[in-house]
Amino acid sequence: MLGALILTMAAALCPAHAQTRPEIISPKPDSVAVTIYRDPARGDGGGMNLNYLNGFAVVTETRRITVPAGPATIRFAGVAEGMVAVSAVIRGLPGGIIEQNRDKKLLSPGSLVDGTLGNRVTLRRTDPATGAVTERDAVIRSGSQGALVVETEGGIEALQCSGLPEKVIYEDLPGGLFATPVLSVDTVSPEAATAEVTLTYLAAGFDWNADYVVKLGEDGKSLDLFSWLTLANGNSESFTDAELLVIAGTLNIRQPMQQIADKPQATPLSIRCWPRGSTARGIFAPPPPPPPPPPMAPSMMARSGAVRAAAMEEVMVTGSRNVVAELEALGDLKLYRVPFRSTVAAKGQKQVKLLGKQNVPARLIYRGNAGGYEKTPGPLEIEVRMDNKTATGLGLPLPSGRIAVFDGASDNGLLIGQGQMRDYAVGQEVKFTIGQSNAVQLASTRTLVASKGGWDGYALELTNANPEPVTAEIDLAMIADVDLRKASGRTIRKDGKQVWQVTVPANERASLTYESRSKYR
Repeated sequence: MLGALILTMAAALCPAHAQTRPEIISPKPDSVAVTIYRDPARGDGGGMNLNYLNGFAVVTETRRITVPAGPATIRFAGVAEGMVAVSAVIRGLPGGIIEQNRDKKLLSPGSLVDGTLGNRVTLRRTDPATGAVTERDAVIRSGSQGALVVETEGGIEALQCSGLPEKVIYEDLPGGLFATPVLSVDTVSPEAATAEVTLTYLAAGFDWNADYVVKLGEDGKSLDLFSWLTLANGNSESFTDAELLVIAGTLNIRQPMQQIADKPQATPLSIRCWPRGSTARGIFAPPPPPPPPPPMAPSMMARSGAVRAAAMEEVMVTGSRNVVAELEALGDLKLYRVPFRSTVAAKGQKQVKLLGKQNVPARLIYRGNAGGYEKTPGPLEIEVRMDNKTATGLGLPLPSGRIAVFDGASDNGLLIGQGQMRDYAVGQEVKFTIGQSNAVQLASTRTLVASKGGWDGYALELTNANPEPVTAEIDLAMIADVDLRKASGRTIRKDGKQVWQVTVPANERASLTYESRSKYR
């Protein structure tokens, strides 16, 4: 009697454990927003690899969920596989959250076998000669690694090693398996209700980049600047009709998201069959590959060409949407908002126009360094410069990215160089190198070594084989803390260094002699 009373009191005090919790499955979000942050270690303008994306995103999902009164388990299906579960924040549940779990096992051929180990399944075989289908009961006796061994009335056998058409039919889905990544939470609602629930979490496996296309003007004094915003999703889940945002700037990340994202596991089914034949007779060689298909008939070729033309037309229509990502401030960071909802496909990329500016004043500068003391002439780097000011037609924060430069004087717009650009703020002078020039070269000679007072002497010679004059800037020392005297040409101090700034006429040369010494002598 006393034992029965104790059990009754325990059930009354622990109602959540006295009954089975109902499960509510939310299959997908009603709306989603994805805010993507760049990989801080990728460098200025480096490329992206979909299999190794080290950026991350903040994913915000909105779901309408009907919960019963009392305890329940809610399963948020379709979250990103790169989800950082400990970062999840859920708002809107009437009873709040008492426990949270990341369900790590995904539905896969291997997990089905492991979850049904020792249980009964149905084998379905098709006779290739007659087409007759037979079914028989079997029990799985092996795991997902190795041969798929089953036991039937006829004994022990391995499946999918005979080459005959055969399938395994599972009567029940093993518990704990889900077709998509799932976050589960336990809640106790004071009453039955339909709530709009917001789930926000960090997720690894995202990144973004800016790609610039520059077309130089025919006069060499202006350019047209166009930029794509490329968003990448390395997860196996697509984000359909999502609000897309990207963040430019560098965050202080203490630990890469890939290291703390607890990805779910989809166990593969690894079937290894023994070789046929014997060591005495040898192993049978595999059958030869089938012959190539015959060429299409002319009518089919015409139809195929029409399909390709229609597909090209569809791409052109889709790509003609002339919208630009909208810039917003986010503290010291910059936020770019895509002004329409779009889909970032699983293992895919999305491109959106970032900016488009015409007739931006620009200049080509040939850059070099006199510190090499090379008697043999060497090529100078070609650098494109422009002022990032509203008065020049820019005046926008420019995120780092890759650059392709085309010659505007050519009818075909030929590529003349590629480069990378770092982040630039409004008001800064934008610089990026697009290659080297074999037509503009520099030779450097040491003429005086360690004279009285520690002064060294040098002679420089610039040659210009172009049919037009060029502007060159030569750093006269590798470091800023250098004194200069007796220069035979115009020198300026730029970025802390002494610089020879000169215009070299077409098919001419220019020279400079000077003396320098370190301030730390």
